[in-house]
Amino acid sequence: MEQRKQFVAEYASGEWTMSDLCRAFNISRPTGYELLRRYVAGGEPALREQSRAPERHPNQMATQVEQAVLQLRREHPRWGPRTLRARLQALQPAMVWPAASTIGSLLDREGLTRHRRKRRKTDPYTRPLAAATEPNRIWCADFKGWWRTRDGERIDPLTITDAHSRYLLRCQAVEKMDTVRVRAIFEAAFRECGLPLAIRTDNGAPFASRAIAGLSRLSVWWMKLGIEPERIKLGHPEQNGRHERMHRTLAEEVAEPPAANRRAQQRAMDRFRRVFNEERPHHALEMRTPSSCYKPSSREYPVRVREPEYGSALHVRRVRASGDFSWAGNDIFLSEVLEGEPIGLLPLDERYYRVYFAEFPLARFDSYTRCIERLRAEENGARPD
Repeated sequence: MEQRKQFVAEYASGEWTMSDLCRAFNISRPTGYELLRRYVAGGEPALREQSRAPERHPNQMATQVEQAVLQLRREHPRWGPRTLRARLQALQPAMVWPAASTIGSLLDREGLTRHRRKRRKTDPYTRPLAAATEPNRIWCADFKGWWRTRDGERIDPLTITDAHSRYLLRCQAVEKMDTVRVRAIFEAAFRECGLPLAIRTDNGAPFASRAIAGLSRLSVWWMKLGIEPERIKLGHPEQNGRHERMHRTLAEEVAEPPAANRRAQQRAMDRFRRVFNEERPHHALEMRTPSSCYKPSSREYPVRVREPEYGSALHVRRVRASGDFSWAGNDIFLSEVLEGEPIGLLPLDERYYRVYFAEFPLARFDSYTRCIERLRAEENGARPD
């Protein structure tokens, strides 16, 4: 800036020609004339460095369009870019409105976007879902969306069905959707109907958690009984479609309208279960009833649940209350939900081990870095004896 002011002052002294002055300041003659033009037009402030970027991009959103978008957003703070664009098109169809992504960028630039915190999700279930080829091959479980009785009490029904026969094993409202109450209902179903090979659920509590392999205390109990916890993919309720279809019928028959109180609502659900199982023909069962296609499992619920046993090929460690197990003098964190349980580590090579609980693979252990890693889909192999 000082050199530019000096250049203008020297030229105003009349002692220099433009060629000599530009040569002395090591600039070209067009640059010299441009500095003089800017000085004459705006004085010393015009000599400052100026951006060469255009004031407006040719594809930039028009000012009136920006104002219309921002005005509508302020009137409806929860509307997203696609909703705003659709409303603006309806209000002014002759106007060419920008794409929803462009509107989203404008909102973000103006500080009108509330970014969601990234939440830690449950580990995906990597093994393929089994086919329901016979009764008790797969049970399906879920909570039906809640509703209130006429006296204002909240009803959260836990439902359990056999995927092959559609038999409704349980339909019971719980006071709280926690492990203790849900386990009690499953235990009653196991005593009455025996054990399935797998139980398919969504990724919510208490069926799953954010622990390694999506383990929860409820699923650990199932695994000790030799039951595989299957979980559908996030956002894919169709993978449990048979159960979801039953929920639709349940809502139509017992929740609309709701009963007077909790006891009356449970009686209505018990009646629904009896009619659904014994009287209602099912198209997928060739117009037979679920009760005519279901039979209890030959795998009885044991009097005492034994802890897992491992063969000589695996290194056995016990998980402490902190979720750690000991390895070569180091504490390796696995999961607190396995507190007090033995795990088996199968050597894959001199560095890696596959971690098992009962016969189910959970993770891969890197003995060099002492890190627990998620299993890849191809690593879900059966545990050797």
